[in-house]
Amino acid sequence: MMNVFFVSLGCDKNLVDSEVMLGILSDNGFTIIDDETKADVIIVNTCAFISDATEEGIQTIIEMGNQKMEGLCKALIVTGCMAKRYQDQIFEELPEIDAILGPKDYEAIADVLVKVKNGEKAISLLSESNVNEDKPQKRILSTAGYYAFLKIAEGCDNSCTYCTIPAIRGKYKSRRLEVLVEEAALLAKQGVKELILVAQDTGYYGKDIYGEYRLAELLNKLSEIDGIEWIRILYCYPERINDALVSEMKNNEKICKYIDMPIQHADDNILKHMGRKCLLGDLRKAINALRGSIPEIVIRTTVIVGFPGETEQQFENLITFMDEIKFDKLGAFEYSPEEGTAAVNLSGHVEDGIKQQRKNLVMEKQRNISYDLNQAKVGKAYKVITDGYLPDRDVYVGRSYMDSFEIDGMVFFTSDKELLAGDFVNVKITAAADYDLIGELLE
Repeated sequence: MMNVFFVSLGCDKNLVDSEVMLGILSDNGFTIIDDETKADVIIVNTCAFISDATEEGIQTIIEMGNQKMEGLCKALIVTGCMAKRYQDQIFEELPEIDAILGPKDYEAIADVLVKVKNGEKAISLLSESNVNEDKPQKRILSTAGYYAFLKIAEGCDNSCTYCTIPAIRGKYKSRRLEVLVEEAALLAKQGVKELILVAQDTGYYGKDIYGEYRLAELLNKLSEIDGIEWIRILYCYPERINDALVSEMKNNEKICKYIDMPIQHADDNILKHMGRKCLLGDLRKAINALRGSIPEIVIRTTVIVGFPGETEQQFENLITFMDEIKFDKLGAFEYSPEEGTAAVNLSGHVEDGIKQQRKNLVMEKQRNISYDLNQAKVGKAYKVITDGYLPDRDVYVGRSYMDSFEIDGMVFFTSDKELLAGDFVNVKITAAADYDLIGELLE
């Protein structure tokens, strides 16, 4: 058959699509390799959420196109969001591409490779309807194996004025609960211990197909799977925080007392212009509900600075809110004007230099908050999942329930006994930095 080299760019939801494509290719006799110089076909699964992601995709395609010109590679295929968003220009601007598939077409990846093998060029598959996700997806995991992302829905209905996702990936479509449980059970049999739930808005899960929010029920069912020890929730909008979800998080030992809850800003006028449904009073209500019921809860959020019309006072309102709430984790992004979004047409676009300055101020504020919160953890013990060993420092590295893979801090700890990636251990914290913790193994 053919050797395939795969590049996955963008978010963890895109990564799940990549893993499914790898599974399909493997089932159809294609050989997945990790050396692009020996590939017959190179596939790049792209992101196009913001301009930086698009630029990364273009550069990667050019690099892989050079490999096609110089090596054994016979075909270059581009999949995902960039293929969909720039479908009218992509073959003209990047003629080295032989085929494109949109984010709803990944099930056809093997068929497209056969067509390419037979000499077809400029193949374009860009469906508007969602792929059939009412069945467990066989995946070749590209993560470490003891953790995996579980994509519980596709698309988005929120229509935030800065966001391209609804135009690219379509309306929100939940996957059926029993299918997700079956897929999670398959992952557990492969050795997965930590499930990380992802969607554009995980809290909206179930509303479109069941008529009500069903995230709490899904969490409960997933927690019954043998082998799954941690379940982590990402991208849950604050307006979806309801009593059922809070109760399930509080009472279910397998659910990490951690939630990623993007707020985007803390000024009501900015939030309205962003098209956000949750204003400042609602944000406080959601945060108080979580912290009131689950004192140990870790809340992660993201904010956008430099949104069109953002004044110095509105930016200060965000800083003041950060001082008030003291989010455990926070990431900041500069507003990116994206073609086709409503926000592009708003007045008062902020200069790039000011956006960068505001982002730096936000992250400096968060660094100080994080440092103070981490100092309070010194002397305490936490359950930690081992991610690996750093021989040059003679320490292991892992994460507590407070840290999601790659986006949060780490726990560096010493151990006299040999550990394997994926092992759960208890670690006493002996010191703390801005974002990371330092500790020692407890027997």
